[in-house]
Amino acid sequence: METNVTTKGKWGFFGISIPIMIWTLVPLLWIFATSLKSPSVFSAPATSTEFGLFWPKHIYWGNYSVIFTGGAKDLFLPALWHSIIVCVLATVISVVLATFCAYAIARLNFPGKKVILTTALALSFFPAIAMVTPLFNLWRQVHLYDTIPGLVIPYITLTLPLSIWILAAFFQQIPWEMEQAAQVDGASSWQAFRKVVAPLAAPGVFTTAIIAFFTAWNDFVFSSNLTSSNSQTVPAALAYFTGASQFQQPTGAICAAAVVVTIPVVILVLVFQRRIVAGLTSGAVKG
Repeated sequence: METNVTTKGKWGFFGISIPIMIWTLVPLLWIFATSLKSPSVFSAPATSTEFGLFWPKHIYWGNYSVIFTGGAKDLFLPALWHSIIVCVLATVISVVLATFCAYAIARLNFPGKKVILTTALALSFFPAIAMVTPLFNLWRQVHLYDTIPGLVIPYITLTLPLSIWILAAFFQQIPWEMEQAAQVDGASSWQAFRKVVAPLAAPGVFTTAIIAFFTAWNDFVFSSNLTSSNSQTVPAALAYFTGASQFQQPTGAICAAAVVVTIPVVILVLVFQRRIVAGLTSGAVKG
């Protein structure tokens, strides 16, 4: 009887996951299919045989040529480079600061510890659009507008609170006795942290870094309002794509750029899938 229930449960989860997968994959496939359509398809009348087709009849790779070697090259390639620099810097700084902060919260008893965690969680849900106007005025005055540091700092405010909250849960699951045993054997507090605690917390730190990187990589609000050209990232640069003429929409080029930007995210998830899953599950199991 137990086996039958388990089998039914598996098929039930399988049946539920199918619509979710379709709901998730169809928009992505639509973007990829749209990136393979020629500009003439979008300007064709509704009575055209290719109008409204999900998959194009004729594959057109010109949209990718536009963003890499064509008219959108000067806008897309610098924005892609800015995205990489800004997101990597924001992720590294956030994870390093969150690691030490979360370790202190998990290991030390001090007044206001729960307040810090609650505040960090509340800040992660704080709407970013509410900070844009004061930051815009402040950045113009201190000459941080349209600069890499001027974009890294707001990204840290997005990623750091969530990183602290996630890492605090991981550090709390690591047995304190292992660290104490290392100190009894002669290791200093820093050596115990580096050689004992850090390796055990590596899955959680790695998962936090991936989440922080995705949060910064997909941001549009800060990039579109705090930059103009010198440090603009890809999500904001897509809004400035133009067609070959004022009567032509750059739909295909925008979709091609969206596909290119999504590829690094997909590769990271596929390559480090096991580490991500291990990090997400290790904090839920009490060791």
